[in-house]
Amino acid sequence: MVRSRELKVFSGNANQALAKDICQKMNIPLGNAVVTRFSDGEINVQIVDNVRGMDVFVVQPTASPVNRHLMELLIMIDALKRASATRITAVLPYYGYSRQDRKVQPRVPITSKLVADLITTAGANRVLTVDLHAGQIQGFFNIPVDNLFAAPVLLDYLRSKKFNNLTVVSPDAGGVERARAFAKRLEAALAIIDKRRDKPNVAQVMHIIGDVKGHDCLLLDDMVDTAGTLTEGATALRANGAGKIFAACTHAVLSGPAIKRINESVLDEVIATNTIALDSKQQECKKLTVLSVAPLLAEAITRIHEETSLSSLFV
Repeated sequence: MVRSRELKVFSGNANQALAKDICQKMNIPLGNAVVTRFSDGEINVQIVDNVRGMDVFVVQPTASPVNRHLMELLIMIDALKRASATRITAVLPYYGYSRQDRKVQPRVPITSKLVADLITTAGANRVLTVDLHAGQIQGFFNIPVDNLFAAPVLLDYLRSKKFNNLTVVSPDAGGVERARAFAKRLEAALAIIDKRRDKPNVAQVMHIIGDVKGHDCLLLDDMVDTAGTLTEGATALRANGAGKIFAACTHAVLSGPAIKRINESVLDEVIATNTIALDSKQQECKKLTVLSVAPLLAEAITRIHEETSLSSLFV
């Protein structure tokens, strides 16, 4: 049985701080792996620890630089497979290329499916991830996928804050289900921003569906990339009489002008998790609060290893 095998957790270079935090919660050492690059950019991996017959987890969000971190993951999985690990679970707190999950125009790829095929072909036996951009990505894999939700982590923090007539706001129609779930748990009202997106990473806010005048507002999304949607939404809420304006997301991608936009916006606070490691510039954003998903992932890894149910974590 799997529970009798030794458990090992390894990490690439994408978010070693999170991997170490996970291991600390589990009271085990982080596995010893050397992940370097040759002078021409090729990635070189050596698994220093013995993994023969072991249950192995590789923590590697495929965040920026996406392609480098994805290749690190694939090569680490291959190295572990060739080192005779019995089971390899790819732990992707953030799944890169998740927004390319369908054909939105002719002659474009479905890159989420391609990445799923690459991970499976490399030798992963299972995938553990957090808040996939689209639930159907689970079906792109022919191996088990556990898609955890960061909602409990965010909700614990939000419940500790004092709001004045809180309204949870979805930044678009696609996020209504997520916003409604948060609104129910926070006993808050619900509003929706109607917007039109003319091209990628550019959002034009149209109008607010719902009453936000005099209410504190919480803009909720699964990720914040360039922060255009977020800051324009906050501006629209303020124009409609909203009080304090907060934002919450799972994945703080924060690319391009995101930090500048957030700092100059009417947002009071942006709450995110540490599924993606922040660089020094991003860490300097005074409006950003980062919460840890390490306890959530540590519990999930433990349950997968012990072959017990994860159902209670899907809330």
